[in-house]
Amino acid sequence: MFLFDVVASLNLSRVPYALAGGYAVALHGAVRGTIDVDLVIRFTERDFKAAERAFRRISLEPRLPVTASQVFRYRKEYVRNRNLIAWSFVNPARPSEMVDVILTHDLARMKVKRVRIQRRLIRLLSIRDLIKMKLRSRRPQDVEDVRALRKLL
Repeated sequence: MFLFDVVASLNLSRVPYALAGGYAVALHGAVRGTIDVDLVIRFTERDFKAAERAFRRISLEPRLPVTASQVFRYRKEYVRNRNLIAWSFVNPARPSEMVDVILTHDLARMKVKRVRIQRRLIRLLSIRDLIKMKLRSRRPQDVEDVRALRKLL
């Protein structure tokens, strides 16, 4: 399963992460379908570089021609001036295999919950931090996710 490949590669590269999108919503217990893996990492250059290596290890390539160091150094400018809220990776041979690293939220400021899925430990954002994050985006799907997540509190 693609999600397990992503998690295993991040763990191998020692990248602190937390799932933040549809997978996180679903693993908390709300009904949600998704294809891509959304996650947050700490805002350190080391973690950005390690994440890039982890994704390349499982055949994911960045959608934009920028390096991890560039994304780390110019992250605020990319978000503010180019509306780039995620650093995206895709497997060219399997386009449904996608990962988005959210550039607007630093894992260091968020709480993480660990869950076991098929004997694998997976980290996801706490329900409260996931709600805060989704409230900021205001996308229709995120509004629905917030409604579902609030019922779990």
